[in-house]
Amino acid sequence: MAESRRRERGVPFFRSIQAKYALTYLLVVAAILIVMNTYPVLMAENMVFASKESTLRRQALVIGSTLSVSETLTRESVEQTMALLEEAQGARVLVTDAAGLILYDSSTLDNRIGGYALMGEVAAALRGQDASRSEYREGAIRTRAAVPIMYHGMTLGAVYLYEYDTEQADVLRSILSNLRYISIVICAAALVLVLLLSKTLTRNTVRLLSAIRHVREGEYSHRVESQGRDEMAQLADEFNQLTDRLQTTEEARRRFVSDASHELKTPLASIRLLTDSILQNDSVDMSTVREFVADIGEEAERLTRISEHLLALTRLDAGAGRAPEPVELGRVADKVAHLLTPVAQRANVELKCSLEPACALLATEDDIYQVAFNLMENAIKYNVPGGRVDVAVQRWEDKVALIVTDTGLGIPREDLPKIFDRFYRVDKARSRAAGGTGLGLSIARDTARLHGGDITAGPNPAGRGTRFEAEFPALREEGAV
Repeated sequence: MAESRRRERGVPFFRSIQAKYALTYLLVVAAILIVMNTYPVLMAENMVFASKESTLRRQALVIGSTLSVSETLTRESVEQTMALLEEAQGARVLVTDAAGLILYDSSTLDNRIGGYALMGEVAAALRGQDASRSEYREGAIRTRAAVPIMYHGMTLGAVYLYEYDTEQADVLRSILSNLRYISIVICAAALVLVLLLSKTLTRNTVRLLSAIRHVREGEYSHRVESQGRDEMAQLADEFNQLTDRLQTTEEARRRFVSDASHELKTPLASIRLLTDSILQNDSVDMSTVREFVADIGEEAERLTRISEHLLALTRLDAGAGRAPEPVELGRVADKVAHLLTPVAQRANVELKCSLEPACALLATEDDIYQVAFNLMENAIKYNVPGGRVDVAVQRWEDKVALIVTDTGLGIPREDLPKIFDRFYRVDKARSRAAGGTGLGLSIARDTARLHGGDITAGPNPAGRGTRFEAEFPALREEGAV
């Protein structure tokens, strides 16, 4: 009960499908925004770094080629040469000898002439390699480049350039800031859209869950409105078809219980009335008692038949039965005809059989016997004196059929679709007089369908009466018995 109440209260939002949808979409949006905030910035940064390093290397190469005119470097010769060159566009210039001793420094604030250039780029240049490096730090782009000064294959020294650029750093910072603002706007819009979208996607699920709860409470007429053509719409259609079947089954169950109660109540009421008549009348003679007891026995037999038929229907509804085996339809029909011949003679009805051989099917002999017995017994009981019943077993292509035709009063066309319904009778008074329960044809049809067949009914093509045809899938010749 507590579990049921908990389910009725619903699922907490953070455990709901809507929350899972929303979280999934937000993670996708977050991944896109992370890529958008990193990849363009990194690409722009790399482009700026590459451009600056290339520019500084070219400037350093120009200075180095100018200084490589003599086989030695001195402070005076370097200063004279640098005085003739244009300023390196705001970059700091260091010139060292082969030992890394600084011979020239363009900086006026931190002049390091006479010291050693302990920079990795300078060390690489003194080994004869071009070196460059850029980084963004403390709001500025810092670029370094160094090239060797070569003279006939000998390294005379190195030229080192250092640039501190805040303008392009501001541009990069502005791009990053704009991307962040755009990301915040996208996040806000995405959050709203994701919530709306997830709610839309889960609306059918919530509606279906509510419908299931209604049906669970017994409201089999409840239906779900199907919208769209996606899987949820198909699920709603399947649910509606399921509830249609549940409603039909429930109506049939209630009708069956009502009819069964009525059928059982009539003989029970007769038995109660007859026993009360015997018990409350002290002067009743023995012949009357015997007559009443005989009537009680007939009503008891009727109750037994109804009970047996109800049990048979229960077994059919449950699909219970023995394993099927090859059954020869003609042999079963002949057995039933021999059993019913005395009944036909007492009713002054002629019973004729035309049974083709090799009409085998896969079923159980008891089930086929019951189908044949019900059809043939009904044809005899509801016939007229001097009437006739023709029983035929035929085979065509992959079907075998038991055809029972009578010359009785027949069944009105408007009643033909209903005669297989449980407890349905065309003529109730005559059916009860003949000992019928209204279940025989229903049992016969359900039994036939259990084995892949069916039973149809129609007027006798030759004249007055009814024709019943029980059709089954035929067994292959090599499996016939």
